[in-house]
Amino acid sequence: MELPGIKAKSLSIGLPFGLGQIEFEANEQEQRAAWSLYVELQTRIAVQSLDPDTGLLREALSSLYLIFELTRKILKEAGPQVAHGEKSFGPVAIAVLNEGLRPFTAYWHPRLLAYEQNRADLDALAHEKMWIDYDRMRNELTTLQQQMQVYVDVLAQISGAKDLGDS
Repeated sequence: MELPGIKAKSLSIGLPFGLGQIEFEANEQEQRAAWSLYVELQTRIAVQSLDPDTGLLREALSSLYLIFELTRKILKEAGPQVAHGEKSFGPVAIAVLNEGLRPFTAYWHPRLLAYEQNRADLDALAHEKMWIDYDRMRNELTTLQQQMQVYVDVLAQISGAKDLGDS
């Protein structure tokens, strides 16, 4: 069964984070789960730029961390129909978390936290900008966002929201 107005088709998609390719025909549950995750990611710092004059790295990390909870919830609600093989939607979504997001959050969270614990009487943004690793983390966040945009494009294609072959 397909989503109204969305025709399922066989897909061959390159994945981010060195995860290779997936080839499958999206079922209705995969389309719905991909759409839900697409909406969540497309509206988060995962792919939206972080303004250096207003955006906090802490808020970016918190938003990225929340993607774990949201993905788990979406996959649980979708059920085992989205996990019908190693390269089906569910396992790929889990791999993006574990091999894409987790290394970034696991590396930067304790470092930023340690720096934040020594905060003087500065506002959070001014304090962050004084951090020796500020530019490095921002650069790595930009690289992560580029990979996450690839993933968001994959989700759009799986859900049928956007035919990336025509763009």
